[in-house]
Amino acid sequence: MAAAEHGRERSESPRLAEEEEEKEEEMESEEETQQPKGDGAQEDSSESSSAEEDDKECEVEIQRLEEQLSINAFDYNCHVDLIKLLRQEGELERLRHARQKMSELFPLTEEIWLDWLKDEMKIADSETSGRETVYKLFERAAKDYICPEIWLEYAQYSIGGMGDEGGIAKVRSIFERALTAVGLHMTKGSAIWDAYREFENAILGTIQPMPGTIPSQEQQQMLNDQLERIHTLFKRQLGVPLLDMETTYAEYVDWSEEPIADSIVQSYKKALQQVEKYKLYEEALLAAETPKLAEYQAYIDFEIKEGDPARIQLIFERALAENCLVPDLWARYTQYLDRQLKVKEMVLSAHDRAARNCPWTVGLWERNILAMERHCVDHATIVDTFEKALIAGFIQATDYVEIWQSYLDYLLRRVDFTKDSSKELEELRAAFARAIDYLKQEVEERFGVSGDPNCSIMQNWARVEARHCNNMQKARELWDNIMTKGNSKFANMWLEYYNLERAHGDIQHCRKALHRAVMCTSDYPEHVCEVLLTFERIEGSLEDWDTAVLKTENRLSRVNEQRAKAAKKEATLARQEEEKAEQKKKARAEKKASKKVKKVKPGDKRKVEEEEDDDEDEEWGEEAAVQPSKKRKGEEKLEDEEMETEIGLFGRRTTSAARPSAKPNPPTTTEQPRFLHDTNKDSITVFISNLPFNMTDPEQELRNAFSVCGEITEVRVVYNNKGTFRGYCYVQFTDEKSALDALKLDRQEINGRPMFVSPCVDKNKKPDFKVGFRYNTCLEKHKLFVSGVPFSTTKKELEEIFKEHGSIKEIRLVTNRSGKPKGLAYVEYENEAQASQAVLKLDGTKIKDHTIQVAISNPPMRKQPEALQTAQTFRPMVPRQAYGARGKGRTQLALLPRSLHRQNAPTTTKTENGTPKTPSASSGGGEEPPQKMSNADFARLLLQK
Repeated sequence: MAAAEHGRERSESPRLAEEEEEKEEEMESEEETQQPKGDGAQEDSSESSSAEEDDKECEVEIQRLEEQLSINAFDYNCHVDLIKLLRQEGELERLRHARQKMSELFPLTEEIWLDWLKDEMKIADSETSGRETVYKLFERAAKDYICPEIWLEYAQYSIGGMGDEGGIAKVRSIFERALTAVGLHMTKGSAIWDAYREFENAILGTIQPMPGTIPSQEQQQMLNDQLERIHTLFKRQLGVPLLDMETTYAEYVDWSEEPIADSIVQSYKKALQQVEKYKLYEEALLAAETPKLAEYQAYIDFEIKEGDPARIQLIFERALAENCLVPDLWARYTQYLDRQLKVKEMVLSAHDRAARNCPWTVGLWERNILAMERHCVDHATIVDTFEKALIAGFIQATDYVEIWQSYLDYLLRRVDFTKDSSKELEELRAAFARAIDYLKQEVEERFGVSGDPNCSIMQNWARVEARHCNNMQKARELWDNIMTKGNSKFANMWLEYYNLERAHGDIQHCRKALHRAVMCTSDYPEHVCEVLLTFERIEGSLEDWDTAVLKTENRLSRVNEQRAKAAKKEATLARQEEEKAEQKKKARAEKKASKKVKKVKPGDKRKVEEEEDDDEDEEWGEEAAVQPSKKRKGEEKLEDEEMETEIGLFGRRTTSAARPSAKPNPPTTTEQPRFLHDTNKDSITVFISNLPFNMTDPEQELRNAFSVCGEITEVRVVYNNKGTFRGYCYVQFTDEKSALDALKLDRQEINGRPMFVSPCVDKNKKPDFKVGFRYNTCLEKHKLFVSGVPFSTTKKELEEIFKEHGSIKEIRLVTNRSGKPKGLAYVEYENEAQASQAVLKLDGTKIKDHTIQVAISNPPMRKQPEALQTAQTFRPMVPRQAYGARGKGRTQLALLPRSLHRQNAPTTTKTENGTPKTPSASSGGGEEPPQKMSNADFARLLLQK
């Protein structure tokens, strides 16, 4: 009895608790209604106002993105941002339109497609039209990329629509297509196989007879057919090399009521052996970081050697799913399809996706047009593809010439020249005219240079008119336009025109062309003269021959005179340079000899402070490393000369015989032991430069860095007279192999700065030896130059900002020799597409309230072009300034004492208070030697205003 009451209390207690909670909620609601309405209204109004403000901000951002896309429809990131905002706001119609526009320009990624499909599946009603819309989306998604997840979602969605037209047969058809597309996928293919078998097992459960009943003959036949389908699926799956095949085999053993056939076991073992071969590459993919391009390239090479077309296509598709912006990978894939498989639908789909993924690559558009022509695609589709290529936004002006040339070649092959006139011929002529106008107006205005300086398109048009249309008048008009565009000075252009006239024109026009060429050509006049004489020897009369000989002799004599004058000027300038260099060398030798003889008083200090020009490096490696045995031009001359007297070659003060009266200084903590350099050991020694000045223990740090190369005999660190590290040193090994291994450590970073490792070469024996420039000075489309970076920004912070737009290979923060940042950085991406996107998105953005400028890396050339140097040889000589790469340094302007300046005026003497005094004529015109100045005199000079 007590137990029953206790059980009743337990059963009623939840009900009582619920009633009490309901009463409490009612009381709270009554209290809220009795409260003054002011506070609640204020809260509601503030929440609604904030929500309205958020909606307005989102709408403003959406409008901005739509406006940006109207200007540049190929901005991929802008499309992605717009879709995210519209999905967040729930703007269904605008979201559909945005996705549709993006899918027309770019293949969508797996993530974008799955979001789109899930949104459409939620709102698709039970009517056939709604489901058909989703089916069409699945078909489009399956064409963009081969993604197992999309195929699996497609198959599962079709199972829910088995009541529609097609029923089970349609589901099986989708599963079979999915197996064809991704059934060979080593890691994800088994999911499709398993889902297919589960579907067939579910059907088997619906047709099995009830226990205790005897099935009819028709039911038994259906049951046997379904069992055979499942057996067949197991057999097919076990014959495909997939990861975790053992589990599938064990499941088949448990499911099958009969022993496994020997043929299936042999097929299964063969597939297991193949898995072992593929496992190495699959493990490399799992261990690598995105985008895994190198690993995929190795996998592709292996599959091509194996020669299975289905597996080759699959590995290409897997690689492109993660590297869709790599043009070279698309080019290799489409080339394989063009030359090996040659299946129309597959080839055209790949070419179309390649051009849509990398629209800035002209080669992919060219291959696409060729593939469409090869597979007889209708003319309107090819024209539409070409028009899309024109608005794709190529990087160089020459790219537009290439795409126009490919399109014109296609139109040329369509023309039947046996007819005098046709629609295709008129279309070709109109395309030639449009191409010339387009390159002149659109391309030159955008890039500022001509994309077709040699007028190659106009030349081809002239050839077509002359050869196929027998219209030499039009061809001559075109060549006249070509010559007026600055091409008349080139011999090859005149010879092209001559060959055209020779083949399709007449003798008179050939002679006229060659005579004009002799007078106008400036690069190879001898060659043109020779062609004219050969022509007149065969075709001309005696009078024509005499005229040609006279004209060529006059022309060549003028050319020889001009060349002789230019050579004379060059020889004179070269001789002047040699004399000037000899004078400087003699002056340095005399100055050096006088310093050795001069006695130095005790306590005297150096009068010239060491300039810190090294702190003004443009970037790591922009100044070539120079060994101390060769002085930099106009830089530290006095310092280096005094070093040889006072501190030796490698950093220790010496007691020279030239200073007998000077007392030896006691050793200090900044003095370094003296090293004598043995030139016979240059082969086992390397020279290290570009090291940071702020290294605390350079010798030990360099020993640690180079210990991996071999046994180190000694590290000779170079200091100045104050004991400050100068940023370079010598590392000597026991054998030559270690020194060669040390050269491989070139540009390895030490304290955040790359060191330069070069051979140790005696500049006296090899004066032409130069240490090469360490970084590229040409255009690098995959590398960005970033300026305006805050000094406090770290490398990791920059990486976080720039990695959103692609895979980063390297980031370099530019510092000076003291380790201080300069507000500059270089960011290197995997490919040029990622770099281009980063420029568009990050240029002009802010980092810590600093606006940064982002541009493609294109450093200026260090050496002047030969043409510029030749032009400068005709200018009057001016005194060479000993300035650095950035012009006159601040220290040169303010801190160089006037007594060290070279005086063009009469030499002045100094009074006791340091004021200058010019000798008068009454003194006999003799120049008194300048008095030596003390440190106090220098101080007074510097403080004068």
